[in-house]
Amino acid sequence: MKIGEGLEVLELKRDNRILNSVLIWDENDMALIDTGLPGMFLDIIKEIEAAGTYFERLKKVIITHHDIDHIGSLTDIVNKSKGKIEVIAHTLEAPYINGEEQSLKMTPERLKAMPREERARFKALKTEVDTEVSDGEILPYFGGITIIHTPGHTHGHICLYLHKYKTLVTGDALNVEGGQLIGPKQEYTYDMPLALTSLKKLLDYDIETIICYHGGIFKGDISNRISKLSGVQ
Repeated sequence: MKIGEGLEVLELKRDNRILNSVLIWDENDMALIDTGLPGMFLDIIKEIEAAGTYFERLKKVIITHHDIDHIGSLTDIVNKSKGKIEVIAHTLEAPYINGEEQSLKMTPERLKAMPREERARFKALKTEVDTEVSDGEILPYFGGITIIHTPGHTHGHICLYLHKYKTLVTGDALNVEGGQLIGPKQEYTYDMPLALTSLKKLLDYDIETIICYHGGIFKGDISNRISKLSGVQ
């Protein structure tokens, strides 16, 4: 789904789920924000082509956090690209993405309960982070992308503010359900009080469009809605 010139939401479908990755590009560069589940590499290629560009132009992948539905196809993207893919993530997320630390939510009990093949595939999801970012840092491309550290869902969870488009990419800090903007899901969030407090940071930005990984696009009275979710009102 097109948001603006050079900004597209890629709808990655698996069973009844839709995961909303984001593709952003210009004449010099192209970046993907989050990579879906394992096995979605070909779906990503198809969605990139449907957006009017092609996978070979991809130079960067930005990861909002290390949950498997966000990093699932990252290893395939990096390994199957003919060119170098720069992987970007918050400093606190890097050890989980590169395999130094076990996923916060993937407990030994949960791993043991997985089918052997699925467990092996999960353990193989290790990718080096090339560029570690921090709160308030502005990535100097595509009109500027501000890194907003929003811990709670995971330690190093980030949202991304796309200056040129006045668009916020929320990862799992916010969701859209039934057309309504809602907060992070309790059952998937490591520290719910912290996650809600983190939402206050989003009020500092002039946001016209929100892209949630789960639920897609939201427009409306964004500031008022975030204020209520974060407990400001």
